[in-house]
Amino acid sequence: MSDRSRSERRARQLPLALDHRPAQTRDDLVVTAANREAVALVDRWPDWPSYLAVLVGPPGSGKSHLGAVWRERSDAIELRAGAFELPQVDDSGRLPAVLIDDADAPGLDEKALFHLLNAARGAGSSVLLTARRGSANWGVRLPDLASRLNAAALAEIGAPDDALLQGVIAKLFADRQVEVEPQVAQFVVRRMERSLTAAMRLVAALDRAALERKSRITRALAAEVLEEPPFEPQVPES
Repeated sequence: MSDRSRSERRARQLPLALDHRPAQTRDDLVVTAANREAVALVDRWPDWPSYLAVLVGPPGSGKSHLGAVWRERSDAIELRAGAFELPQVDDSGRLPAVLIDDADAPGLDEKALFHLLNAARGAGSSVLLTARRGSANWGVRLPDLASRLNAAALAEIGAPDDALLQGVIAKLFADRQVEVEPQVAQFVVRRMERSLTAAMRLVAALDRAALERKSRITRALAAEVLEEPPFEPQVPES
């Protein structure tokens, strides 16, 4: 894009910023080969092969969405991977189910997690961990914790494929009550970063650009938005 075009774009009146939070229910899941195994694991609860399950996938693959679906289904509480206190038994005398998102993030409290897993197993409760990598790559130092993690039910989420990205983009536009032709979604999917996080950013940017121009979202508009940061291709440093 030329400097003049960029200046003209900045000069346009910006529309009112609205908060469009993507829905994270089971009905909002777009299921394809990339995430079918992980979705099946969440749907199968509480009939898991183990009290502990781990969802593994790259950033922006939808792990948090699946975690939110399971948390709603199981009435789980969510804890951080860092230091935490063991949850208390609920009014029915049971330990609540527990979700820990990004369990492989720096600062994992191995002792706290080990005690949680022991308590959950003893109480017949469930624990779901999400992570970018399998537990063998977390650098766990407690042998007993590593053994518990290795025995967990595991489901891997692949990088979003074309079908998943197109479905998610269509859903995000529908949430905003914006009609976009399938050819436009196909066009952007072939050129965008392959993550659901990027899809959410791109849909927001396209909606904003269309409101600025009071126009429909077309391939030409999509191409223009894709040339701008943070969507434009990054040139590797030499």
